[in-house]
Amino acid sequence: MDFKRIFHTLGVVLCFEAMLLILPSICAIIYDEVAIYSFIASIVLCLVCGIPLYLIKPKKNEMYSKEGFVVVALSWILMSLFGALPFVFSEAIPNFIHAFFETASGFTTTGASILKDVEVIPKSVLFWRSFTHWIGGMGVLVFLMAILSLSGGSNLHLMRAESTGPAVNKLVPKVKSSAKILYGIYIGLSLILLVLLLAGGMSFFEAITHMFGTAGTGGFGIKNSSLADYSPYLQIVITVFMALFGIDFSVYYLLLLGKFKLMLKSDEVKAYIGIILVSTLIISINCVNLFENIWASLRHSAFQVSSIMTTTGFSTVDFDKFPELSKTILVLLMFIGACAGSTGGGIKVSRILIYLKSIKKEISIAAHPKLTKKIQMSGRIVEHETVRSVNVFMAAYIVVFVLSLLAISIDNLDFTTNFTAVAATLNNIGPGLAKVGPTSNFSVYSDFSILVLTFDMLIGRLEVFPILILFSPYTWKK
Repeated sequence: MDFKRIFHTLGVVLCFEAMLLILPSICAIIYDEVAIYSFIASIVLCLVCGIPLYLIKPKKNEMYSKEGFVVVALSWILMSLFGALPFVFSEAIPNFIHAFFETASGFTTTGASILKDVEVIPKSVLFWRSFTHWIGGMGVLVFLMAILSLSGGSNLHLMRAESTGPAVNKLVPKVKSSAKILYGIYIGLSLILLVLLLAGGMSFFEAITHMFGTAGTGGFGIKNSSLADYSPYLQIVITVFMALFGIDFSVYYLLLLGKFKLMLKSDEVKAYIGIILVSTLIISINCVNLFENIWASLRHSAFQVSSIMTTTGFSTVDFDKFPELSKTILVLLMFIGACAGSTGGGIKVSRILIYLKSIKKEISIAAHPKLTKKIQMSGRIVEHETVRSVNVFMAAYIVVFVLSLLAISIDNLDFTTNFTAVAATLNNIGPGLAKVGPTSNFSVYSDFSILVLTFDMLIGRLEVFPILILFSPYTWKK
């Protein structure tokens, strides 16, 4: 284990976070808020801790797989811990454990909250709260790849540890160039969304905070009613863009290159769009009596399906009041999640497809033992290593889910609340059902349960292993 390399990189991350805190500081100045002092203090602490770490110079400018996982896991934990400081210093969230939960929820693009009334929070703090979504959406380390001077496959190890999905492919031969392309697409889509929200009558503050939440598929709102009070136009725009940000960004790269045939061959994207359309149709029919007409039912159903499927977590209605069929579909969508390589969370559509194809393959082999059959995705054979990683991920995911459910059951809340709380945090959704539904929050849980759910969010965003590897004795051996 190259500790100097790890400490140096963590120093870069903390200095980077100090730089990010400048934007909400400017917001505090614009709105003449005393929260400016909270941000200044947070910046100073980030630099005080980050600069000494940065000055630790590693002997080798390389990072291997083990260090990559450790750096990514520790970076996200540190970003969440230091990112919680503005909430505590401004007294928006005096309890540090709750502030840690809120910040981790932001960076992991979960959108779960312990705040009962967001409208009394200073605008600069709300800006930082939503900005964490946009930062965490594509990944902190993915952004830093364009800055860090690493060699020996270091960038790829970081990208594999932080990116979502069963396999990580470079868009171009150099990982640093791939990171720039990904962020270029991310920024481009974000700016288009921002313009459309402004055109719909949102103020700049409203537009940029909702852009952060939509692009990062996070879901922090600046109103207690989330998006219920906004116009149908704005709801439709956000519905479409939540779905767009849930698509694998490599598809957009193929689109930019004009490779339409390759783009249309994606089994994952076709399944993703199909699930959204079918779920929307069923829920809109099932909920038609709850709204004034079928079109309103269709609009709200499409919004909630897009929000839950992409693990964004915005809401236009209290879907906890939907009929049981609709609620069951939404809970299932929580687990499926978005596409690999997107800003969305969940298990990912690609893993679900590989898992289903694996079951189909085993059934065929059971019926015809001599049959030789390979699993294919988008016309390509899925390597055995990828299938194995999907199976191991699913096993680890189930273990983490069950242990988390048992742990928070100590608070003696009802099963629906506990089950959907774990589902909402582990899959980076945000709201669940019952006492953690879209009109409620997570403050009903004890500090212990809040910590469990906080680490569920981190485990879910980093897809289990980067966090679990921290608890392995083998990891820390030199």
